[in-house]
Amino acid sequence: MSLFRPQLWQIPEISPEHMQNLPALVQNLEQRLVEIARRFPQAVFASSLAAEDMVITDALCRLKLPVRIITLNTGKLNPETEALIAATQKQYGIALEVYRPQPEAAAAFEQQFGTSAIYESVENRRQCCHIRKIEPLNRALSQAPAWLTGQRRSQSATRSELAFEEHDGSRNIAKFNPIFDWEEHDVWAYAQTYNIPLNDLYRQGYPSIGCEPCTRPVKLGEDIRAGRWWWENKDSKECGLHK
Repeated sequence: MSLFRPQLWQIPEISPEHMQNLPALVQNLEQRLVEIARRFPQAVFASSLAAEDMVITDALCRLKLPVRIITLNTGKLNPETEALIAATQKQYGIALEVYRPQPEAAAAFEQQFGTSAIYESVENRRQCCHIRKIEPLNRALSQAPAWLTGQRRSQSATRSELAFEEHDGSRNIAKFNPIFDWEEHDVWAYAQTYNIPLNDLYRQGYPSIGCEPCTRPVKLGEDIRAGRWWWENKDSKECGLHK
């Protein structure tokens, strides 16, 4: 029996150069958020509670902008992620709008296909994502003039062409990615400087965090999204929220 344990991903070390670049990045982010709020009062920020989303949450709260902050509790989150909802509300003195799946639809899916169906086909997994993520997000955005995400270009191959402003054709509203051009070390430089609340799973080798059954730690040097839907091809690794 081998006792070898692969070294897991770790939170990146931040260099002095990264810190020097941060003020300009933060100023640019703040300008973007102010402009979004000016153009679209009551826009919605859909936070996944990832480090990127906590950066945007922190900036929105510091600037006291009229942007609704919502999050999705899929019913399949790790305890660490659930705990971050409470920690975020406490630190910023806000009440996150938490949207959940329709319980009847979630129960019917598992009754019909079983709890392991997501591993059997991309179609099954996407149907689960639709029930637990897309439908609740659609409810959250039903009256929104625009929405914001924490996506970045360098996160994955499926996001390499990401723009700051997009048009969400399925909902016919504007969509913004305020840190689309940030690199991973920029996110962690901000987190360190502004002492934002973070998911404890980052300290356990999880660089990208989703639902518990669909997320695992990754080895040091692997792609940061390798632990998301790890049984699928890299080109299918999206839940459908950002089609």
